[in-house]
Amino acid sequence: MSEESTTPERPAVCTVLRASAPFVGKQGFSYAPAISAETTGAAAIHMQLLTIPPGGRAKAHKHEAHETAIYVISGEAAMHYGERLEQHLVSRAGDFVYIPANVPHLPYNLSSTEPCVAVISRTDPNEQESVVLLPELDAIHV
Repeated sequence: MSEESTTPERPAVCTVLRASAPFVGKQGFSYAPAISAETTGAAAIHMQLLTIPPGGRAKAHKHEAHETAIYVISGEAAMHYGERLEQHLVSRAGDFVYIPANVPHLPYNLSSTEPCVAVISRTDPNEQESVVLLPELDAIHV
């Protein structure tokens, strides 16, 4: 391992762990964090489980200067995205989704009866620090 992967506080070690207790993020969804700066000393990545409840919808937001990669484990979700949420996509179990840094988006669960579960990874090891809520976009898609 390179010197960059170690710090005086935490030596570089490979780690196996399970997702922590879920919390409700700024976006309004339940996240169960796993890999992060806090849990493993990660310097440039965060990985967690996301559960979108049936009919659930996030608050419009973006992740400032951080990319997001998503793998949908179960269910179906959709997302409005773009400067005025003018674009739209649908993702289902087995799909991967990429969200570039600073792109406004508003994800929601397509089902009124089944949750949507996904693995999310971001280039922000502290997860919620780069979340910027965009309340001016929330009313665009009600």
